[in-house]
Amino acid sequence: MRHVLSAVVQNVPGVLAHVSGMLASRGYNIDSLAVGETEVPNLSRMTFVVVGDDRTLEQVAKQLEKIVTVVKVDNISERDFVERDLMLLKVKATPGSPRTEVRELVDIFRGRIVDVGATEVMIEISGRESKIEAFIERMRPYGITELVRTGRIAMVRGGGEETADGPQLHESSLNRYVS
Repeated sequence: MRHVLSAVVQNVPGVLAHVSGMLASRGYNIDSLAVGETEVPNLSRMTFVVVGDDRTLEQVAKQLEKIVTVVKVDNISERDFVERDLMLLKVKATPGSPRTEVRELVDIFRGRIVDVGATEVMIEISGRESKIEAFIERMRPYGITELVRTGRIAMVRGGGEETADGPQLHESSLNRYVS
């Protein structure tokens, strides 16, 4: 089973290495990992996709919560959430019919051509994992020359109310991290 975890961490050097090292040393595989700043300058959000049963998920969450620089861990896959993936892809597209076909597929998938070369184009596309995978399959016949993807990012829908799934990060929790 696929689980999406979100961890709010202190934005200090070595946090990513510490977290990923801890998970690796315990034999947990991270299917996807994305890290970025939050609305609070001293905090970052790490979004993990972990494959495993409920026991594995529980162990991963417990191990993350033990790390001093981890402020909060949330299993967002149990809630109503939105997730996205971003991809840049270079594909062979010589002028004429092949380039026109590629451009039409980019439009259908609501992507953007962000660079055009003599024999290839670079495409930016974002969306759910299934959309990204479908687009890759449509591009394979043209000849993918390079592909890079972000990890999944995700956010719970709604106003951030407290739920039965656990505490939400409240202003009082943030005060010690805000300058």
